[in-house]
Amino acid sequence: MTNISFIIPSYNNLRYLKTAYNSIRKHEAREHEIVMLDDASTDGTWEWMNEIKNNDNNCIIFRNETGNKLGHTILYDKGVDLCSNEIFSIFHADMICSPHYVKNLVKHLDERTVVSATRIEPPLHPVGKEKIIEAFGMWPEEFEEDKFLSFCKSKRTEFKDKTTRGIFAPWIMYKKDFQAIGGHDPMFAPYPYEDSDMFNRFILAGYKIVQARDSFVYHLTCRGHKWVEEIGKDADDYPELEIRARRNYLRKWGSWIGNDEYQYPVIPPKYDIGFVVKNCTYDMLYELEPWCSTIYPEPHTADRWVSVYSYRDAEQENTLFDLKERVKIPTDKVTNDIVVEFDGRELTPTQFQYIAQMATILDDSGELGEMELGIFKVTVNKLDTYEKDLVKCKRYYKWLQEKA
Repeated sequence: MTNISFIIPSYNNLRYLKTAYNSIRKHEAREHEIVMLDDASTDGTWEWMNEIKNNDNNCIIFRNETGNKLGHTILYDKGVDLCSNEIFSIFHADMICSPHYVKNLVKHLDERTVVSATRIEPPLHPVGKEKIIEAFGMWPEEFEEDKFLSFCKSKRTEFKDKTTRGIFAPWIMYKKDFQAIGGHDPMFAPYPYEDSDMFNRFILAGYKIVQARDSFVYHLTCRGHKWVEEIGKDADDYPELEIRARRNYLRKWGSWIGNDEYQYPVIPPKYDIGFVVKNCTYDMLYELEPWCSTIYPEPHTADRWVSVYSYRDAEQENTLFDLKERVKIPTDKVTNDIVVEFDGRELTPTQFQYIAQMATILDDSGELGEMELGIFKVTVNKLDTYEKDLVKCKRYYKWLQEKA
């Protein structure tokens, strides 16, 4: 038997965490290690973890004592650092394990491979080919375990040894492969979109993606960092954190998240694009800056240059990118591979779609020189792409402790 380590972060999620832990210990061998990480919860999670540790020699526990919320982006990586097995499983606190979960994942595992299980979810989100929509309860207390286990047994027979190329939590891989690309990018701490960023990087690193169709978890969905006690209601800090992570994803990748019907990432090329914007206001800076490598605002009057400095100062705390390198004063020389010039007064939602689709447009064109796209004058000096430069990331724990 191949032993693995389950990595489970949690923040004020004790009722779910208990169910996740108990399901693993009930349906999987005791030799599998469980690493549980408490993000400074206030609901008794740490006290419960210590009780478990006293009676479970194959359990590792950790508590965030920084005074800041680290989120699962960092705590998953901490759990991987702590685990003692060569193979680990990313597992959500709001997931319930079924029998043969590990066996039916490991049989597809090799080095430089990521193997996902198949989620069974209640009908809270749109359907997808990478999951199964089937209701076995909306809350841990009403979970219909017997029906769930019977369903899983039937589906294991139906889907025996079948795979697709979907990817979504939960998944397993070799610890050394995860650490080779730097783990999760702390740019997205505490959450969200750290998984989409990671999946892109798996693919660009050349890792094989496999989804085992006969390995199942029941996923109560969004009961961790997003929905807490009321389905559909965001946690208090989620809207602000979602905006921050969304903007950082755009800064890093140059385009928004894309997936095919199995949730396999579709990764547009990453180009070096500079925006030269006449009549650029502070609000325009806020909207446009994440979509390019560099922005050169060109206000008509010197007193409006202050918007550049005030924007840098206000936004810098929300990103690890150096905004002095991204937001230039009008006298700086434009050196980008691709230069997009336009008048901010003419920018409309319709015209903005050219910005959102710029990478795809440039990729389809494949030509150097000048082109007109609506209000935009586009000068293509080079069509080099840089997405593979994004595979490996560093860990910025100091920044997280100060800013999280």
